[in-house]
Amino acid sequence: MKRVTFAVPGDLDTPTGGYAYDRRVIEELRKLGWSVDVLDLGEGFPYPSAATLEAATQRLLALGDTSTIIDGLAFGILADAARNMRAKPIALVHHPLALETGVSPEYGAIFAASEREALTVCRAVIVTSPATARSLVETYGVSKESIAVAEPGVDRRPVARRVDKAEIALLSVGAVSPRKGYDVLVRALAKLRTLPWRLTIAGTLDRNPECAADLRKLISERSLNDRIALTGSVSHDALNALYDSADVFVLASHYEGYGMVITEAIAAGLPIVATTGGAIPDTVPSGTGILVPPGNDVALADALRKLIEDRELRLTMSRNAEAAAEHLPTWEGCAVRIANVLERLS
Repeated sequence: MKRVTFAVPGDLDTPTGGYAYDRRVIEELRKLGWSVDVLDLGEGFPYPSAATLEAATQRLLALGDTSTIIDGLAFGILADAARNMRAKPIALVHHPLALETGVSPEYGAIFAASEREALTVCRAVIVTSPATARSLVETYGVSKESIAVAEPGVDRRPVARRVDKAEIALLSVGAVSPRKGYDVLVRALAKLRTLPWRLTIAGTLDRNPECAADLRKLISERSLNDRIALTGSVSHDALNALYDSADVFVLASHYEGYGMVITEAIAAGLPIVATTGGAIPDTVPSGTGILVPPGNDVALADALRKLIEDRELRLTMSRNAEAAAEHLPTWEGCAVRIANVLERLS
């Protein structure tokens, strides 16, 4: 049987997009006949303790000749381990660590240097979007020939029949962290307090408790506690229900390596308001949304105003999203592209 080790930092069930990608790829590879061993590299990445880093290194060195994919959240700071592994690993890069919003200049420089070194010794690089591929070529000097793009899939689903409501239901999905730009979104919505809207933010509050506390404080300062709900992590079924009850999906991220929640929203037939950060322009099909520069609360407010006030625009973009959903990538196709990399290197 074809065999691969998939090395992930910490709990594979962590409720974020990167881990969701890993889980589905592992599931689909197994359906394709691969034996996939999951290797836990420990908690705390990309800021692991010295003990965790040493333990992760030893686990990787013990793999011998096994083909190994290492998730980029850990891979970027495991250059020494990657260099000394008997079978050089395959990197899975969702987005470069150095581009994470909120990273200090000191850590940004450390991450960039470590990622660059690690990427020079891996056998191949799997990325989740053409935008990330371009970033690795232009910023890190990775050869185009060594990169394979395996865009995330999306599960097909029936589109809910939406009815007119007194208030427009806005939905944003993703872990509360600086990169997601929720503070920008709150400031934008504070400019629209005379319009009929409610916002639900669905995503873990535990990944960055300080950021979550700051967000709660900002919501309170802008007197929006009764209009913005923070759900924390939600189940798959609960998230689907939120997509079904929403009227507009909004993503204020400063940067996305792909933006899986956008394709989920498109599959749900939702019009999109998002930024141009990272791969987002490649992910949002033409005619399905409005894109604005990241970090610009004025532009974000203007885009939201258009969709809140214009029912016909919402309906048009919703119909366009339904049509675009027919052409979204599948998880099986994503896994096939990764399997092709593994077979080519075997």
